[in-house]
Amino acid sequence: MQATLTSKGQITLPAALRRRLGLQKGDVLEFDETAPFLKATRAFDRRAMLAVVGRGARKLKGKSTAQWLNDLRGPVELP
Repeated sequence: MQATLTSKGQITLPAALRRRLGLQKGDVLEFDETAPFLKATRAFDRRAMLAVVGRGARKLKGKSTAQWLNDLRGPVELP
C-alpha cells in the first residue's frame, strides 16, 4: 500500500487501511518522533474516557468482575 506526500506535507491514508484500523473522520493520530520509522497511533481522548468512567457503578455495585461481564455481554462458555 502506498500514499504520496503532497507539497503541503499531507498524505491520504488508503481507504482499505482506514477501514482495517477503524479510523473515521475527525480521529486524531499521534506520531512517535523517536521511532526509526513512521509510527502513528490513535490519540487517547482523556475527556471521552472520563465521561464514561463510573457510569455503571450504581447498577453494578457489589458485583464481581465476572458478574459485571455476564450482565454486560451475557454468559460465555469456556472450552
